[in-house]
Amino acid sequence: MTKEAHTIYIGTMTLTVLAITYYVAASGYSYYSLPIEERFYHENYDWFKPSGIMGQGLGVIGTAMITFGVAIYIARKRYGFLKNWIRLKYLLEFHIFLCTLGPILILFHTTFKFGGIVSIAFWSMVAVVLSGIIGRFIYIQIPRSIEGQELSMQDIQKKRQEITQQVLRLESIDQTIVETIFSSESQVTNGLLSLFEKRKKAREIKKFLGNKNISKGTTTKILRLVSEEIALSSKIGRLEKMQKLFKYWHVVHMPFAIIMVVIVLIHVGVTIALGYKWIF
Repeated sequence: MTKEAHTIYIGTMTLTVLAITYYVAASGYSYYSLPIEERFYHENYDWFKPSGIMGQGLGVIGTAMITFGVAIYIARKRYGFLKNWIRLKYLLEFHIFLCTLGPILILFHTTFKFGGIVSIAFWSMVAVVLSGIIGRFIYIQIPRSIEGQELSMQDIQKKRQEITQQVLRLESIDQTIVETIFSSESQVTNGLLSLFEKRKKAREIKKFLGNKNISKGTTTKILRLVSEEIALSSKIGRLEKMQKLFKYWHVVHMPFAIIMVVIVLIHVGVTIALGYKWIF
């Protein structure tokens, strides 16, 4: 998937979440905005109430989205399901999409009324979603392969060596030039000034290569490879910390997810036992 296609992919999912949320909120605003004790008298009470066609449907669809999103991601990550069809990082983004939209639909299913054991499931769901956002941030800080698999320190060092070799294979480039190009690498920091430092480094390299009479095309390729090297170096500095944070994140994310699933199963079981049905 190209960068442009990936941007469209992310944008489409984001717009879908926003559009569906707006549609559901707008269509039921007159009902959801009423005090709980007055909703019984709303003309569409039987439609929007949690056991109504619309209300229960939102709960069923939202739960199905979360279940499918979790199941397909675990199947791909742990068992290699669809390995030859979709990269892990794209499936993770689809997992996030389903597990964002699903809880929103469930929120409307509750009609913003929480109580009893269901409230525990709801707040567990909120904790799972919020921790998922944090987990996504941590996830993207860890260097990964093109397939989305986490890279080890050895893998990263090998990738850095590959970048150096790519520079060496370019026209009119020797070991001395390579050493000069990457000599100030450690001076590039990850703070607010990193963007300025990268631009300064690029200008210095461009001037240096110009003095060596290196062609414009070769210079452009070198600057691109140096940019990759800088990005990789900055992630190496954060690798160990982010790996530890990711382990701690699982300690928070997984228990809340398990609590949510168990209570939802109880909720669904009780609903069926009491004879509530949707369109089946």
